[in-house]
Amino acid sequence: MTTRRSFLVSLLATASLPRLTWADAGGPSYLAAAKDPSGQFSLIGLTREGAEAFHVSLPARGHAGAGHPKRPEAVVFARRPGTFAYVIDCAFGRVSHDLTAPEGAHFSGHGTYSRDGTTLFTSEISNADGQGQIGLWDVENGYERVGEFASGGLGPHEILRLPDSDTIVVANGGIVTALDDDRSKLNINTMAPNLTYLSSDGDVLERVELPSHWHQNSIRHLSVTSDGLVGFAMQWEGDPAIMPPLLGVHKQGDAVVLISLPDYLAPRLKNYAASIAFSGDETRVAITCPRGGVMVSFDLAGQDPEFLPRADVCGISASQNGFYVTDGLGGVLESKAGKLRPLAVHDRAWDNHLVRI
Repeated sequence: MTTRRSFLVSLLATASLPRLTWADAGGPSYLAAAKDPSGQFSLIGLTREGAEAFHVSLPARGHAGAGHPKRPEAVVFARRPGTFAYVIDCAFGRVSHDLTAPEGAHFSGHGTYSRDGTTLFTSEISNADGQGQIGLWDVENGYERVGEFASGGLGPHEILRLPDSDTIVVANGGIVTALDDDRSKLNINTMAPNLTYLSSDGDVLERVELPSHWHQNSIRHLSVTSDGLVGFAMQWEGDPAIMPPLLGVHKQGDAVVLISLPDYLAPRLKNYAASIAFSGDETRVAITCPRGGVMVSFDLAGQDPEFLPRADVCGISASQNGFYVTDGLGGVLESKAGKLRPLAVHDRAWDNHLVRI
């Protein structure tokens, strides 16, 4: 039988154990989902040199992940409209918790942690009508589901937390999607995408809509600077002959700024931006366009466009002074000073996103 003395001794011994850090997981700087030649799906931790730090198998295709702000733990989400999310103990390369979307809803591929790491927020969509919700999971109590609140629009996709804040910004894509018909889109004519800023309690702090003539421009993916400037990447669902802006920036309280290319360059993007990132020095913002096989970056005024061709380029994140990118051919590269430098090639196809830890 455990005595009070032995319990206290055990508690003190546990408290004296060193807390694991991301260094104990091999020092990864990025997370990426991938598929290997055998068809196996995985979550991979990558170092700044493009080397593999850890590898965890997944039951199906993953989309994006989120790293815990304090300990070597990450959550990876199924590709929309999946219902699984795995919490990964990255130090030991194992699944520690298996999360399931609530009945009647599905995950939309993204999530983020609260500033103190005690809550996981997940982007979710109602199966019935496409309404968005943000799921709440109690991290300290084994990722117990504790509630949800409205996302502020239809079809939310990526969500991020603003730095040094618990404000969440949501990319509400505005699309209602069929679940049993290869994800066909049901409301293209009435789409209404928006950016919504929410408190950690679900209060709407600000909602920003696009000009009405761009209402078919689905806001999908996000990046944010250290001072709260939000960049968003879009995917055009309207007339393919129209070449809309696919990149925008916004700061709370200000007007949206949409960044366009000259008419002779815009067709190269194929009306589809997949991922977005600010450079490490926060002087440029870039989008990847895998359908066009190009990455394009701008200064923060939306000027000085730089085109870097790369087949099936998709994942992007910040490097110290530029960008890291991944492609569907296994490449890991760094973009700096207008050039792409290969770092590594892996025998797998990288999925849509490269998440900075």
